[in-house]
Amino acid sequence: MSKKPVLPVLVVIAHGSRDPRHAATVDALVRGVRSLRPGLRVETGFLDFNVPSVHGVLESLAAEGVREVVALPLLLTRAFHAKADIPAVLRDAPSQLRIRQADVLGPSPLLLTALERRLYEAGLTPADKSSTGVVLASAGSTDPEAIAVIAEIAREWRRTGWCAVRPAFASASLPRTEDAVRELRALGCSRIAVAPYVLAPGFLPDRIARGAAEADVLADVLGPAPEVAQVLLRRYDSARTPVLAAVGA
Repeated sequence: MSKKPVLPVLVVIAHGSRDPRHAATVDALVRGVRSLRPGLRVETGFLDFNVPSVHGVLESLAAEGVREVVALPLLLTRAFHAKADIPAVLRDAPSQLRIRQADVLGPSPLLLTALERRLYEAGLTPADKSSTGVVLASAGSTDPEAIAVIAEIAREWRRTGWCAVRPAFASASLPRTEDAVRELRALGCSRIAVAPYVLAPGFLPDRIARGAAEADVLADVLGPAPEVAQVLLRRYDSARTPVLAAVGA
């Protein structure tokens, strides 16, 4: 009888934060991933502030004899962390590990579903869409590619029936959340909602919340929404296929 192939370990790479809510939210999301795929080993490493570090997790896995790893950036856009920080950390991993870096989570239709889930949990209903303007509030970036992606997500989401959708940024880029709220109010939307396009609480999400003071509805961060866990597994599956093919070649 042939042995069942060993699945690559999924290492979720989170940013990390001094805010304890960040690590708690990442942990809840990872628990959701494990519940969806019980046979998959999932570990978490942080780039900064929290432990274990990414390097520490990879060292431990190598010491155990693990050979195949999929490293998944817990990021919504391809900006500096995905393009520079994470590849640099992975280059320093133990040489016996074979690592593939998965794509970032966004954009994905599932994430739009998660955003709407959070808005409905905050009190909106599908019947409110046509009269509600939404601020898609992200952390912000100096990377033009990341900014363009957020703008495109806003355009796409608008086509699903909202009165209007405007992107906003908590740092590095403009407009700010409060400016987008005022723009939508001036546009004539009867209700304004702010949807944080961020994964976990922290300094920038708190800034988004302050910018939403004049909005009617403020949704929660995406956090451990089931759709986010599903996206993680899709990114894992896409990344691991070449690894398994190479092992069997």
